[in-house]
Amino acid sequence: MLNKSIKKENLENPVDIRNTDGSGWLYSDIVKDHFFNPRNFMQYGEEEKFKFNGLGRVGSPACGDEMVLWILVDEKSEKIIDCRWRTFGCGSAIASTSVLSEMIIENDGMKLEEALKIKPQDILERLGGLPARKVHCSVLGDKALQEAINDYFRQTGQHNRIITAGKKVIDKVLNITDNDIEEAVLEGARTLEDLQKKLKVGVGDPEAIPQIEELLKFYFEKYYEV
Repeated sequence: MLNKSIKKENLENPVDIRNTDGSGWLYSDIVKDHFFNPRNFMQYGEEEKFKFNGLGRVGSPACGDEMVLWILVDEKSEKIIDCRWRTFGCGSAIASTSVLSEMIIENDGMKLEEALKIKPQDILERLGGLPARKVHCSVLGDKALQEAINDYFRQTGQHNRIITAGKKVIDKVLNITDNDIEEAVLEGARTLEDLQKKLKVGVGDPEAIPQIEELLKFYFEKYYEV
């Protein structure tokens, strides 16, 4: 069911996408617009030119939707002044990321404290709603933004501001979680040295190293061993 606060005109010309069983999903004009005309999309090869100081990656193309979000934060104002994204997934996932990118940089940029308050419901409302089976796409957008902001905090040495709710903290000095280690493995880390080069995990908290090595082995076997 769509949020009651969604304006009726957003669904004036819904797009009917049929399943193989004949049932249909209704997509608003807004979803269609963001799918066919995505805003702030990161073109391949553009990564080297785009200046950013926060990167969030959630999901995995091996098992479903994946979203990657690059943000540029002005350190003085703590506003997100630019962003790019790339999504591997369905039309709903693409539209959700597109509209999220629009939300966080409009009106000269959103402050980090406000961006962290964005909920999946806010993305859904901006889109004019999504079919019930596609609501998880807006959740991925919410998580990608939080990961990008956490990365900004980590890159600027603000480890006390990293959001760790719902995750297990492995390195208590740098607030590095099991999710951070999992993402590092998905991005190519294969050894403890790889992890420390990327995250500095265990450098200031050497007692965590045995657990870090266990997680490294677990995630490598989970994703790469047949």
